[in-house]
Amino acid sequence: MKGMYTIKLKEGKEKQALFHHPWVFSGAIKSINPPYKEAGLASVCSSDGAFVAYGYYDEKSHIILHLLSWQKDIIPDDEFVYRKAVEAVERRKDFFSDSSSTNAFRLIHGEADFLPGVAADWYNGYIKIIYSSRFAYSKLPVIAEALAKTLKVKLIAANADREYASSEALDMKTRYFIDGLEAKIKEDELDDVRINENGIIYSVSLRQGQKSGFYCDQRDNRMIAELYAGGRHVLDVCSYTGSFTLHALRAGAESVKAIDSSQSVLRHLLYQVNINEEEKTIPEGSREKVEILSGDCFEALRKEKDDYYDLIILDPPKLAKTKGALEKAERAYKDINRVAMNKIRNNGILISFSCSASLTREELRKVLSWASKDAHAEIQIIRNLFQAEDHPVRLSFPESEYLKGFVMKVIKA
Repeated sequence: MKGMYTIKLKEGKEKQALFHHPWVFSGAIKSINPPYKEAGLASVCSSDGAFVAYGYYDEKSHIILHLLSWQKDIIPDDEFVYRKAVEAVERRKDFFSDSSSTNAFRLIHGEADFLPGVAADWYNGYIKIIYSSRFAYSKLPVIAEALAKTLKVKLIAANADREYASSEALDMKTRYFIDGLEAKIKEDELDDVRINENGIIYSVSLRQGQKSGFYCDQRDNRMIAELYAGGRHVLDVCSYTGSFTLHALRAGAESVKAIDSSQSVLRHLLYQVNINEEEKTIPEGSREKVEILSGDCFEALRKEKDDYYDLIILDPPKLAKTKGALEKAERAYKDINRVAMNKIRNNGILISFSCSASLTREELRKVLSWASKDAHAEIQIIRNLFQAEDHPVRLSFPESEYLKGFVMKVIKA
């Protein structure tokens, strides 16, 4: 097709693509015609010339080819991108039906919604987009227009994922859209947004921050953690701005200690505790039960008392960003969980997560088994934890199942 690259894959390298996996790396490509000049659409075929899919080819991206359409009569142009954004919103229409208790959730979940590198979250009338691919960056105006015309949006804020900004050569400057059109905003005049999730109030910044500013993927898991927190001494490790802390307080925890590497997010945690206490969503006197500690979470955890906590929540950042980093990450996950097991009382509860897509649920279980052996503890898994339903898992893209966790009883007798 005119204006489109023709890419031929090496023999044997088309298997994943034929099963609709959307990523193709440079090592799988045999030839490209015409020679590469700039990013654009490509028709992808097998080594024998059979059509496989259409994709977006960009040699400046660490994923050189994103596959988008496997139907020869459907070209993934701007109209295609617009339609995929609208369809992603429509699949989540039930979330809009009752916003009284929850008005924050994911609208677009990247490759799982057929839009590589696009994460869009709804925050009570505002939208925050985090993009992690050059494809996503190039299609921001189209996606913003689709969201603005589908929903009543006050403002859309979009910025690059810090984790991928360097490898994708993405500018970290936040872009803003009003009524689907790019607009200039004075950030110092931009107020934080109040959102509600399962009856807890959060204050979220639309300006540049950690990921989307709020992790909607843990919505269900926060409610589960609350079930185990009543009357207990709780340790919230890698707490960020305190969503698990707030749920523990609502449950009536005896005490909560929150550890995070950032002093500023811990100050925001205390601010959110104050908000919720004022609004009576958590019990009076909750602020007095909270202690914060800024520092390296791994090292800080080592210094805590042994056999003290009734409930520990471990929600570390992504430790395995690639498959090549998996072995090192497994050692880190083992270490932090082993130490946590030492800090828990007999029959206490450990809730442990991994958000590393490269680490499977089975591998995490293996790591936890290693940790329990070294901690001289027996472990009973009593719940399996997953990302919330607005973060769907696409079967042809197993990497979309990135968040996994377990609720475990730690037995030392």
